[in-house]
Amino acid sequence: MEYRQLGASGLEVPVLSFGTATFGGGNDFFKAWGSTQVEEATRLVDICLEAGLNFFDTADVYSQGLSEEILGKALAGKRDKSLISTKATFTFGDGPNNQGSSRFRLIKQVEGSLKRLNTDYIDLYHMHGFDGNTPVEETLRALDDLIESGKIRYIAASNFSGWHLMKSQAIADKYGWNKYVAHQVYYSLANREYEWELMPLGLDQKVGGIVWSPLAAGRLGGKYRRNQPLPQDSRVAQGGSPIPEAVINEEVFYNIIDTLYEVAEETGKTVAQVAINWVLQRPTVSSIIIGARNEAQLLQNIEAVGWNLTTEQVKKLDKASEVPTIYPYWHQRQNLKLNPLPKFY
Repeated sequence: MEYRQLGASGLEVPVLSFGTATFGGGNDFFKAWGSTQVEEATRLVDICLEAGLNFFDTADVYSQGLSEEILGKALAGKRDKSLISTKATFTFGDGPNNQGSSRFRLIKQVEGSLKRLNTDYIDLYHMHGFDGNTPVEETLRALDDLIESGKIRYIAASNFSGWHLMKSQAIADKYGWNKYVAHQVYYSLANREYEWELMPLGLDQKVGGIVWSPLAAGRLGGKYRRNQPLPQDSRVAQGGSPIPEAVINEEVFYNIIDTLYEVAEETGKTVAQVAINWVLQRPTVSSIIIGARNEAQLLQNIEAVGWNLTTEQVKKLDKASEVPTIYPYWHQRQNLKLNPLPKFY
């Protein structure tokens, strides 16, 4: 397993992390992801640790805390060998303060996550989304206090816009508070908008990218083919995709699929392994979250590391997945001397 430094922090993380949204299956949406219970979760965690994958990602809203509970039980006796990432911001529980990133709520959610995970500290704590109602100063001060108290070690953002992240970093810098060291983002061959602003920002501010859904909710997992019926056993068909169908350009998508199969044949790897490996070679990416409903899926995804696509294969996939940028990015790209692109090759 390869390890990379997480943003501007000194923390080394494996390039693959294990996402546990499949744990619990607490409602119809998460059942479409998986319904892994404690016994199987423990086996999957052990497989990860044996492979050097010691970074586990969850969130309070995953099956309303059930994912955290199951992960905590699966890590019993192995906490010192693992890194735990969890999140807060989205709706959890009832009452007028059941969402957001206020001081009141973050302290409450951290305490709840610690109990459910059966741990004294959280290695990486994410703001699951940006809260436009709470002052950024309030959120960052609360997070800084939680770090000072030892309840969390590092902080990260997730699903922020460029200005959300930059404003947060500037305010933290102004007051000498801890900054976000990572940004958990959606990034895949099917949707490359991360490259337009968030990747350059990550390079400039040394914020590590933690990528969720590198297979576009399973669309790049090897079940989809041009001119063939859509797979009815997929997460998309079962209503569990976090990625709206409207953001997938169908013609570009099947160009990507055709090219993935072509490269998979060249490399002797699976379509899913090629798609994950492509993401691994992009700038700023510190870790990719992989999920699995069973051992076979997990073992296959772990095999996405330990080798690399050639530059020509990466360029081939880049060409197949390229789409026009929106304003102001197309305007900025008219002068790449002033606005150089990230170095992909």
